[in-house]
Amino acid sequence: MLTLQCPYCGVHAEETELAPGHEAHLKRFGPGASAEEFESYMFARKNPKGVHFERWRHAYGCGKWFLAARDTNTLEVFGTYPAQSTEPPADLIARIKAKRPDWPGYTERVTK
Repeated sequence: MLTLQCPYCGVHAEETELAPGHEAHLKRFGPGASAEEFESYMFARKNPKGVHFERWRHAYGCGKWFLAARDTNTLEVFGTYPAQSTEPPADLIARIKAKRPDWPGYTERVTK
């Protein structure tokens, strides 16, 4: 079972206490976006095996949204951090690189 630590209340919550919010750090296009921008955001995403940054909500706890880094192949969790972060913290990136030296690194996911 997937267990994530909420960075706000500190609780180690099992996935049954959490609500997934999909991929983190995506640029979302607003009402003035073109049809192509909206289509790209909604449907044209890569989904490779490996390290992903995701949004989660501590639904049956404090109720706050947070972000997590985990490997979709092994389910290993590298860490969690506040939802207001515009990119993953440097110490989390270093932790991932230490365990996955071949990981290409974090790049901002802007869909266009």
